[in-house]
Amino acid sequence: MTRPPLMVLVAGPYRSGTGDDPAKLAANVRAMNEAALALFRAGHLPVTGEALALPLLETAGSTGPDDPLFEELFHPVAERLLDRCDAVLRIGGPSEGADRMVARARAQGKDVYTDLAEFIAVPAGGRR
Repeated sequence: MTRPPLMVLVAGPYRSGTGDDPAKLAANVRAMNEAALALFRAGHLPVTGEALALPLLETAGSTGPDDPLFEELFHPVAERLLDRCDAVLRIGGPSEGADRMVARARAQGKDVYTDLAEFIAVPAGGRR
């Protein structure tokens, strides 16, 4: 079976369980980026909402996750991005935002994966 390359939103916790500690936030972003790298190496195009939203927040002058700019930009960027994606890979622990992306993806009829191995086992263009 051949799997075409997919554009995959990697959705995982960003703020959940961090107390907004910058080191913990960075660790969550790193976990999503590590999953994205594995997807890329399997032949897919991975994306994260954080990769787009965080630079926009900085440019807009956000002071942190509790300010109005965060509410204006963070999840709406991921939602618009998801509309363009083929699938979602849900990673990590509890996350209201990631769960919202999963629900939205399912409502749009997109595939939702919870195991990176599902992508790695059959690289894009590969055979099972």
